[in-house]
Amino acid sequence: MRINITSVMVDDQTKAQKFYTEVLGFVLKVDIPMGGEHRWLTVVSPEAQSGTELLLEPMGFAPARVFQKALFDAGIPLTSFGVEDCQAEYERMLKLGVVFRSKPTPMGPVTVAMFEDTCGNLIQMVQV
Repeated sequence: MRINITSVMVDDQTKAQKFYTEVLGFVLKVDIPMGGEHRWLTVVSPEAQSGTELLLEPMGFAPARVFQKALFDAGIPLTSFGVEDCQAEYERMLKLGVVFRSKPTPMGPVTVAMFEDTCGNLIQMVQV
């Protein structure tokens, strides 16, 4: 068994696509209209383009909004992405206007930082 797709809930798929590709550096994998305003929209790591897809999932389910806001307000990241150099990514992303909740912080064998994804989520980046 393996993970093929995982998702992040987003309040605006177009805004999310721009942030996740232009700022974070993911690559568009699939963009299929699903009727109305929603799309099946996935991105992947440029280093693993046939690897796990990240679905930028529209907030079509009202309780999901409550859950997303509760996590955000409590300062809890929705997910975590691995990076080679947390400090370098932090500095690169700061120049692009990303809002960070925490600077790169060593925590035992890892270094972590947390940022806002502009779509209602907190995301943690981790350097192992």
